[in-house]
Amino acid sequence: MSILKSRLIKPLMIAGVAGLMTVTSVAQAAGDLTRRPQKLPDLVMGSDESDYYLSQKEYELETGKAYKLAIISNGQKEYAMVAPDFFASIFLRKVEAGGMEIKAVSLTELEFEDAAEAEIYFVPVKPGEFEFEMEGLQGKGMVGVFKVK
Repeated sequence: MSILKSRLIKPLMIAGVAGLMTVTSVAQAAGDLTRRPQKLPDLVMGSDESDYYLSQKEYELETGKAYKLAIISNGQKEYAMVAPDFFASIFLRKVEAGGMEIKAVSLTELEFEDAAEAEIYFVPVKPGEFEFEMEGLQGKGMVGVFKVK
């Protein structure tokens, strides 16, 4: 190997390792995000006073933090929660519903035909404002937003 090649290879290798260490250190989060998710206020659909009651209209979240959200239907109507842009911008850990744990890559909607509860465990990975709504009931005020910083 020529002296020129050996002089070029060593600095390139050092630069490559340093670059890899920088990328790795930026991509890691401190702690285990799956251990203690922050519990958000429950999202309750329907009440004794109104079928169109929605307990929360806004959630403020941060990327890289683990959250747990209970979504509860009182059973007065069929409710289908849709939030396609939000569901596409999170890392979904699991959904717990009906005594079972569901592990999936993503969600399309959560549909409640009767009184029921589902808990979603997730980590937001993309900042922005993401609307959620109860399909077909938007005109009745059943809309909200996830604000992710």
